[in-house]
Amino acid sequence: MNEKDYKIAIDEWNRCKSDYSTISNLIPTNYIFELLGDKIDKIIEKNKYVDLCAEAGIFNGEMVLIFVPLNENGYIDKSVTEYEYTVLCPLKYDLRLQETKEFTVVKNAVLSSNLTKVDDNTNMSLPVSDQPILDQDLAVDAIERWRNEGMEWFFRECTEFEGTRIFKRFYIPKEDLSHTEPKIAGVKCSFGLRYNDIYQRMLVTLIFISFHEVMLEGSSTQLTSNTYDWAKPCPPICRIPELGS
Repeated sequence: MNEKDYKIAIDEWNRCKSDYSTISNLIPTNYIFELLGDKIDKIIEKNKYVDLCAEAGIFNGEMVLIFVPLNENGYIDKSVTEYEYTVLCPLKYDLRLQETKEFTVVKNAVLSSNLTKVDDNTNMSLPVSDQPILDQDLAVDAIERWRNEGMEWFFRECTEFEGTRIFKRFYIPKEDLSHTEPKIAGVKCSFGLRYNDIYQRMLVTLIFISFHEVMLEGSSTQLTSNTYDWAKPCPPICRIPELGS
C-alpha cells in the first residue's frame, strides 16, 4: 500500500468509526487477520522500534491493519513509502491454540567416598515459560468475549461517546511477530475484549496466534505456547506523539 492509499484508509476509518451501522457491517466478530511469514519478515525489516504500530483503516471497502514503519526513536520512518497491510477476513479452518507445560523430574543420588549411598531424593520443578506469553485461558476468554459482546461494545462507544474512544491503532511488542527459533510460518490475529484495571473499562485488543515451522512438522520441541501477548489500543494507550491520540 502506498502513502496516498494509507492516508485515505485511515481517514476513512476515522470518519466511519462513530457510525455503528457501518461498523457492524464492516467488522464481523468472527473474522480475523492473517499474516504469512514473508509479510512478517517485511514488517520486521522495515521497523526499527521496539514496538510495531498497526493503524486501523478501511481500504477498498474492507477493514485493514496497516503496519506503519517506525524508526529507532518511534517516529514514522519517512524513507519508507510502501506499507504492509492485512485484511479482515473469515477464518477458513479451526484455530488451534496450543500450550505445552513441561515438567522436569530431578533425581539426586549422593555417594560417599567409600561409594555408599548417603542421600537419595526426587524433586519435580514447576513449569517455567521461556517466552512472554498470554495465558491460553485468558486468550480464549478475550476472543470469546469479543465474539459475543463486540458489537455491544461498539454500540455503546458509538452512541455514548461518538466513537472518540474507539481504537485508531495498536502497539504490538515486536517479539509477538519476531522469532528466530522456532521460525514463525504465519500468524492469525483475532480481536479480543479484555478488562483493563487502570482505565476501569473493557478495551479491544489484538491477540496473535502464531504457527511455527516445528509445529507444522508435528513437533512441539521447546515450544511452550503459540499464543502471545496482547496489543495495546490507542486510544487510550497512545505512545507515539507524532501520531496523536
